[in-house]
Amino acid sequence: MRSSNPLLKEGTFARPAGALGEAMTVHGTVNRTLILLLLVVAGAATIWGRAIADPTSGAVGGGMVIGGLGGFVIAIVTIYKRSWAPFTAPIYALLEGVFLGALSAVAEAAYPGIAIQAVALTFAVCLAILGLYRAGVLRATPVFQRVVIGATGAIALFYVVSFLIGLFGVRMPLLHSSGPVGIIFSLVIVCVAALNLVIDFDLIENGAREGAPKHMEWYCAFSLIVTLVWLYLEMLRLLSKLQRR
Repeated sequence: MRSSNPLLKEGTFARPAGALGEAMTVHGTVNRTLILLLLVVAGAATIWGRAIADPTSGAVGGGMVIGGLGGFVIAIVTIYKRSWAPFTAPIYALLEGVFLGALSAVAEAAYPGIAIQAVALTFAVCLAILGLYRAGVLRATPVFQRVVIGATGAIALFYVVSFLIGLFGVRMPLLHSSGPVGIIFSLVIVCVAALNLVIDFDLIENGAREGAPKHMEWYCAFSLIVTLVWLYLEMLRLLSKLQRR
């Protein structure tokens, strides 16, 4: 079974022949996810106060660069060295927290109250998707997976192109516009990010059922945090567009 989340794919839960030790569980993955969420909050708290006081300070820019680039590097390491997840996932969570704290403070300075709204909406959507998944309304069927995989890949390509042309001062209207089309575009991306959770939940359950290695609890928790961070960022972008209107 494959996932639209590039961090969770076929072969992720393969257990070496003759491997001993505890196996992955859903409960354990939930606990690891909560730990990483707390670390994200801790990382955000380290820079939030200074960033709110002066959004233009060097600490804010530094937090975005160090947190963003550092988190990206650690994420790549974790993807290719899944057994390192118990050590790299917490580092990623802290760095990503610093990045989100700085970015959220800048958005908060421009639109007071937007950060808590984005957080609330992110977790509300996550819980709603989990509820629909547990009720069997949303299922990770092969067709569902192919659609979400394709949409996620298209969005990733769009962001890469947007970044590259942005180096030459060109802005993508769909990404930055607060008009109806821009808002609809952001809503579509939010939906795709949320639907990634369905496939992730399904694959995690399969991993626990198949007795994946214990370190995969940290890896799966890391993957869920990556998805939630993406969902939060898209919520923040959508709310910013709505505020500008």
